[in-house]
Order: sequence, then C-alpha cells, then structure tokens
Amino acid sequence: MGTPEIVAVEHVSDGVAVVTLHRPERRNALNLEIKTRIADAVLTLEADSNVRVIVLTGAGGYFIAGTDIAEMESMSPARHQALETDRMFTVLRRCPKILIAAVEGYALGGGCETALCCDMIVAGEGARLGQPEIRVGIMPGAGGTQRLLRTIGKYRTMRLALTGEPLTAREAFDAGLLSEIVPDGSAFERALTLARTVAAMPPLSVLAIKEVVQLGQDVPLETALALERKAFVQLFDTQDQKEGMRAFLEKRPPQFKGS
Repeated sequence: MGTPEIVAVEHVSDGVAVVTLHRPERRNALNLEIKTRIADAVLTLEADSNVRVIVLTGAGGYFIAGTDIAEMESMSPARHQALETDRMFTVLRRCPKILIAAVEGYALGGGCETALCCDMIVAGEGARLGQPEIRVGIMPGAGGTQRLLRTIGKYRTMRLALTGEPLTAREAFDAGLLSEIVPDGSAFERALTLARTVAAMPPLSVLAIKEVVQLGQDVPLETALALERKAFVQLFDTQDQKEGMRAFLEKRPPQFKGS
C-alpha cells in the first residue's frame, strides 16, 4: 500500500462522505496546504448532490492538535490576508451539508475551531479540547472565542482563552460543547452511525433545521421563532412530508426523495 493522501476523501455509504486528515508526525496539525485541501474537498462534496453528510476526522488517534506554529511564526498581518489563512474555516462554517467531527486525542487551537465549525461533535473520552493560542503570544482567530462564547458562555470561554488550559471530554460535554462522549477509539464509528442516520432523513427537513439553527442563534428570539415557523410551514409543500406522514399512518418505512 502507498502512503495515504494527506487529506483523503472517501464515499462510505449512501449520502455519507468522510474527510480524513493524515499527518501523524505532527498530530495532524494544520498548515496552509492541509487547510487548502480540506476546503477544496468540502467544496467538492458540497457540490455533489449525492452527499448529504460529511464526517471530518483525523488519523493516528488524533483529531487536530493545532495549527503549525513553525509556518505561522514569521507571518505578518498582510501575509495572513494575502494567503486567506481563514478560508478553510469559512468554507466549513458556510457548508450547507451536515458536518460531524469525530474527535480523538487533541482538538486544540485551530483543531478546536475546526470542530466548532461542525454541526455535531463526537469525542472519545480521553479527548482534550481547548484554545492554547495565548501561550504563544496570540489568540484564537478562526471562531474560537465567538463560537465558544455562544456555546459554553462567557465565563468558561474566558477561562479557556486566557489560560490555554484544555477541557477534558467530560468537561466539554457537561459544558454543552460535545454531542456525545464515546469510548476512546470509537468516535469515528459513532460519527459514521450518526451520519448514516441523518443521511436517511428527508433532505429538505435536514437543510431547513440546519438553516434555522444557524440563523436563529444570532437573532432575537421572536425573529428566530418566526424563521422556524416559516420553515416548518414550507415543508408541508414537499413530497417528503406527504410520504413521511403516509408511511407513519401505514406503518411502513418512508422513502424520502428530497422533493
């Protein structure tokens, strides 16, 4: 067998694709090449109508240990802008497909921010998640402070960002940062099971749920409730709604087609 691609894409089942980062010698730390490849892979999958859910994971027992400090050390603000060092995070945040992070080992710095771009995070019980950027003279710069603020609140976010100390998987779960904790080594399989479950759901309902959750977290409650209600009512004009309810009444599995 040859050396695996540094960013590998695999279509594993109906509607599910997996993006795996292979950089074991650096615990899958992000550099510009890897970020570009992940962004390009996700954009390609985004354009593939056969893909409904994307699982993002790292090989070798680690998710992403951080961002490559050696590459960043000499960068100027202008260089960051020119190289679009945040492009991968923007692509992940804007992806309309469901993203599930399967986290083992470390999800630190840019690795934690990568997971935070996803819709669900499944972590092994030995995983550590955090934002240690302050320890090298900078701060989170790809959503770490803002997404954590909206997920776990001000006081936990300030502790993480100001001390650089990571959360254990249990602490992260208790704070609302994880979807599930699983035994070490099984995060990917559990993420894959979740992905297959979601991929079998009516696509228009999945899309609507993701959209209203994303938009609703940053607007007043009454506005968010209006967005939810509008999306709910619109789904009654779909064939999947009619099929789903008929199947329920007829006590048979539904056949969703995304129409």
